Amino acid sequence: MKGKIGKRMSIVLFSGTIDKLMAASILTTGAVAMDMEVDLFATFWGLNSLRKDMVKSNTRFSRDFEEMTGPMMQLFKSKNVPSWYETLKKAKESGTVRVHACSLASDLMDLKKEDLDEIVDDIVGVGSYISQADEASITLFI
Repeated sequence: MKGKIGKRMSIVLFSGTIDKLMAASILTTGAVAMDMEVDLFATFWGLNSLRKDMVKSNTRFSRDFEEMTGPMMQLFKSKNVPSWYETLKKAKESGTVRVHACSLASDLMDLKKEDLDEIVDDIVGVGSYISQADEASITLFI
């Protein structure tokens, strides 16, 4: 069921680094807390981070912050900050969050639905995503 304009957020998740994944999951949680629906469209490196073998093993930070990887991971641990994955999963449990895998990126990477973590709802084409994003009042590219 489609939400009302003003009650939906759309995120294109292009990056697969921890700093960007944390931002996407925190923004998703905030939107859910404000009773918004969220459609997250994972493509290329964002999609790669949702592979079953990557969701918990990825520790890569953006190149701009790569020297902070060790200290940031230590800080997250010392402050008991949940991982981006746990945060996103909790948002899905708390509200309407749909995680879509990009069909083109999936094809290019030879990924099938069974290769992706259970957090991914489906594999869709860009047309389907744009149709959903067209109803959102907030659209982000991360």
